[in-house]
Amino acid sequence: MAEKYVLAIDQGTTSSRAIIFDHGGQIVATGQKEHEQIFPRAGWVEHNAIEIWDNVRSVVADALSKASLNHHDLAAVGITNQRETTLVWDKTTGEPAYNAIVWQDTRTAKIVDDLGGDEGQDKYKARVGLPLATYFAGPKVKWILDNVEGARQKAEAGDLVMGTMDSWVLWNLTGGVDGGLHYTDVTNASRTMLMDLKTLSWDEEIASDMTIPMSMLPEIRSSAEVYGEGRAKGLLPGVPISGILGDQQAATFGQACFEVGMAKNTYGTGNFMLLNTGTEIVPSKNGLLTTVCYKIGDKDAIYALEGSIAVTGSLVQWLRDNLKMFSSAPEVEELAATVEDNGGAYFVPAFSGLFAPYWKSTARGALVGLTRYVNRGHIARAVLEATAFQTREVLDAMEADSGVKLAELKVDGGMTGNEMLMQFQADMLGVDVVRPKVAETTALGAAYAAGIAVGFWEGEQDVIDNWAEDKRWTPNMDDGDQQRLYRNWKKAVTRTFDWVDDDVVE
Repeated sequence: MAEKYVLAIDQGTTSSRAIIFDHGGQIVATGQKEHEQIFPRAGWVEHNAIEIWDNVRSVVADALSKASLNHHDLAAVGITNQRETTLVWDKTTGEPAYNAIVWQDTRTAKIVDDLGGDEGQDKYKARVGLPLATYFAGPKVKWILDNVEGARQKAEAGDLVMGTMDSWVLWNLTGGVDGGLHYTDVTNASRTMLMDLKTLSWDEEIASDMTIPMSMLPEIRSSAEVYGEGRAKGLLPGVPISGILGDQQAATFGQACFEVGMAKNTYGTGNFMLLNTGTEIVPSKNGLLTTVCYKIGDKDAIYALEGSIAVTGSLVQWLRDNLKMFSSAPEVEELAATVEDNGGAYFVPAFSGLFAPYWKSTARGALVGLTRYVNRGHIARAVLEATAFQTREVLDAMEADSGVKLAELKVDGGMTGNEMLMQFQADMLGVDVVRPKVAETTALGAAYAAGIAVGFWEGEQDVIDNWAEDKRWTPNMDDGDQQRLYRNWKKAVTRTFDWVDDDVVE
């Protein structure tokens, strides 16, 4: 029998990718295409969903072509996605009612405040594991229904549906207007503020509070089961689509974090640390999210604590694109290496407010501690250090919530190629930082979920067996230096609080 492969579609914040994996979890071929980042106003971030679907088709074709394979060679397809980015579309025409509203977008701040009322941001937290924040999908749907002409009437008539980007990709892959499947998985559903963590079903009362008709919501499924097949006339005819995981949960799966207390941190547009808490739902008292980690078929759901940081890799992009400090993102390390330290400068990138552990949507970015001594190199270094400092804050919260002292941190994502950052990260955490050989753990996790559902892989043990260490960074900073740097960082963070008020127009 000819060798088979698994395809992962990774619909990310800045690009869409298709990666083909072999049975050993090794990359065979990749296709990647960036999409436009749309900023209509300060604090608003949007994507064109039609462009994204076109790009998905393009990268899948590209990956298959590079590998000299076709759909007959694929055992399964898995989908992973930027999670809270939200789309409302017309199921009869396939047209989006509005651009996708991206997870970083802050336009729903007033909606979130109004929903909280006297009870505040923890109003639904016991049920959904999340504080009321602009980050999540539910309020974005309400904004579209409230602000796009005719949208509410169409939604109430049953013509409009909503979903995170996994639902949009799955719907299109399985036929679109011609019988496309409207599903999501438990990990993505747990990011909407609309799903009860215990029952893994939609909460009608919260949907009613947000004035979202239940008819708009996708059916919730597990993370690994056969949802359907690629449509006959489409890109992947007859291929089982059998895995869906939100990107951070997919990376946790790809990193083989299957035991309680295991954690990974992904360094992407933002940073996301997840700690496996097993079948126990652990409420956070320290500013973290309680979320679904994964659910394999009929097995019990596995939960996680998550620390979400809005801006890390995108801060490097901002230096490149907005300030023109270099022409390619990897050059930030070279620039930062021209100085020995941050020169007293700290950069708090609260561009979308502050996420974990603060949840302050009215914070905005600040560069503090400046003197005439500070140069471009110091700013580049402060940008890299901001990622490590924010990760330390999340780890502190995680250890406080779980009572577990982390032995080491598994890392993945584009920024793990930055040696200076990874060493500084180990120094700030005081534990070893470990990168796997296959750094594309998000796509790999989606591939594993899809492959397990069709028997291509036996189960989690195959994932563990395929995982291999590539590099390890060990702390070597003096304790006094570490404490001083971190203390000054915490001071810098307080300077960003409550920047947006009635006098600040965005």
